[in-house]
Parts: sequence; C-alpha cells; structure tokens
Amino acid sequence: MASHRKSRPSGTRVAGIRTPAIATAALTSVALLSQTANAAPSDDRPSLEEVEKKVDDLYRQAGSATEKYNAAKEKTSKQRGRVDTLLDDVAKRTQKLNDAREELGSFASAQYRTGAAVPETATLLLADSPQDYFDQNQLMSRLTGRQKTAVDDYVTQQSETMQKRREATESLETLTDSQNDLKTAKSTVQKKLATARELLSELTAEEKARLAAIEKKKQAEAARKAAELAKQQQAQQEAERQRQEEAAQQQESGTGSSESSGSSTPDTSNGTKAEKAIAFARAQIGKPYVWGATGPGSYDCSGLTQAAWKAAGVTLPRVTYDQVDAGTTVSVSQAQPGDLVFFYDDISHVGLYIGDGMMIHAPKPGAYVREESIFYDGESSIYSVVRPA
Repeated sequence: MASHRKSRPSGTRVAGIRTPAIATAALTSVALLSQTANAAPSDDRPSLEEVEKKVDDLYRQAGSATEKYNAAKEKTSKQRGRVDTLLDDVAKRTQKLNDAREELGSFASAQYRTGAAVPETATLLLADSPQDYFDQNQLMSRLTGRQKTAVDDYVTQQSETMQKRREATESLETLTDSQNDLKTAKSTVQKKLATARELLSELTAEEKARLAAIEKKKQAEAARKAAELAKQQQAQQEAERQRQEEAAQQQESGTGSSESSGSSTPDTSNGTKAEKAIAFARAQIGKPYVWGATGPGSYDCSGLTQAAWKAAGVTLPRVTYDQVDAGTTVSVSQAQPGDLVFFYDDISHVGLYIGDGMMIHAPKPGAYVREESIFYDGESSIYSVVRPA
C-alpha cells in the first residue's frame, strides 16, 4: 500500500496521479479512521447469543412484572370497592347522627320549658359525649325512659360512625398505596419491553436470520423432549391398563381383593372439566398476547388459564403465584390434560397442558396464543404442574 512506502519529497502517485505528501497523509488518516470505525462496533456490540439471552431475560422480567401488575390491579379494584362501601356507610351514619342530634336538642329544649337549666343547644350539637353534657347540666335525671334510650343510641351511633370514618381513612391510604404499586409495575413492564424492542431493532438482517435459526433449533429440541414425555406417559397408561385388567381377572376368579391396590379411579368429572378448559383455550389460538389482558380479544398467560378454567366452571385466582396454590401438585410425568404448568423460580409464566408434552399458552409480547412444547425454554425452566380440579 502507498502508506507503507517511503515518502518522497515531491509526493507519491495514487492511481497514476502524483499527490502532495500532505494529501497522502490525509488519505492514510482517513483509511485508518475508516478501519477503526468498522472495527469498533464488532468490539463493542454484544454477541448474538448475548443479545438473545438479554432479550429472553427482559421478556421474562416483563412477565414477572406483568403478574405484579395484575395483582396490584386486582388489589386496587377490591380496595376501591371497599372504600366506596365504607364512604357510603359513613354518609348514611352521619345523616342518622345528625337526625339524632336534632332530636336530643329538642329533648333539652323541652326540659328547659319544664324548669331545667337553660341548655346550650349549640354546645350539645358539638359535644363529643351527649351523655356527659346531659349529666353536667343535671338533665339526665329529668329525661324519660324513651329519651334516655335515645341518648344511649346516639352515643353508640357516634362511636360506630367515628370507627367507620377511621376505617375509611385507612382504606383510602391503602388504595393510594395500591395505585402507586400499579403505576410502578406498569412502568417496569413498559421499560423492559422497550429495552427488548430496542435490542432487536439494532440487529442486522443477517443477525435476525441467525437468531431465527437458533430459535428453530430450540423448538426442535423442545419438540423432541415433548415426544419423550409423551412416550413415557403412554407407557405408564398402558401399564395401568394392564394392572386394572389383571385386577379385574383376579376378582372374577375370586382370588383378588375387593379393595383398591392403591391406584385411584379416574375422576370423570375432572376429565370433563379439563376437556372444556382445553376446548376454550384452543379456540383462543391466534389471539395476541397483551400484558394484563383477560380476554376476549387478547390474553396474558394467567389471563388465558383463568378464562379457560372459568369456561369449565372452575374459578382460578388472577395471577400465577396464586394459581400455583389452587390445586394439587403433581410430577411432570404425571401431568394430565387440563393441568397448569408453571415456569421459572418466580412463577412468572403458566400454560395449559393438553397432553403429549404440549400446552396452549400466551407466550410473550409480540406473540400469539399457540400450542407449544412445555420444554420450550428447557426442562429446567419448569417450576411445577398443578391440577386445578
């Protein structure tokens, strides 16, 4: 290259043209800067594998934040209802209290007309304890039985109203906290998703193609694991069928025991419910994942499983870390259609098992409700399997 040759006082030739030495140096600097610019991105940019892991982690974190958002939203809704009920109750009690105060004021006036000390009606209406007021003014002994009962009722109503006001104030504070939690969870989800989209947008067409190839390889491995589980479950079912046939033959020959040998009779009602749940979930395939959504046009993961089992007449909690306690935990090898499969240590994802190692789930933002292997993110990602009914 020209830049490696010994400089000549009169300049060098570039493509047959003599150029001054200063120009040659400038060209050399441009070439070096260009090389540096081309090299810098490859040095600074993360590898494709690192990008994939980062994006997956972000989606997982967004899923976890979504479940926190769902919980905060549900709590906020319940708390708002409680606040409304308390405020309505306080308003009604306050009105009754005002009516009772007016009645007590009329009692005091009546006692004045019969010769008692002049009552301070304004003081009565503002008094914390009407009974103390009547005692202090020596009126209690002059009241009739009905009037004394009215005073006692007033004191009780006043105490209950003050208690309800305190409860309403506390509930309003709790509602404010819930609303703040809701805003925080929503902001967290949005930030995680925005970061993931930004990382993906920076990939070149070639990198996106390579990323798709990596994903395809992962799906193939997940499908292989699902097929293995399906064979294992089929073998277990065949062994159980043979055991039942042998038990029936022994009973017919009179040599078998009339008691069960330990296996339980399949719950046909549960099977029917599971079929309904699966049928509902299958009808949602192709609908978009939207975080916080519970249908009918879109779902997040726990929104889909909740809606599916609701269609079967079973009420599940809203969020994954409550759904995981809404049934009986079984091993992966014992999973039956309709069971819930939970993922990750923070229990941030759930799918509906449909048999043969497959499930229907709402995967993540940008994806749609679909059938997929329960090993879609590796066997280690499975947290537990729960049978709701």
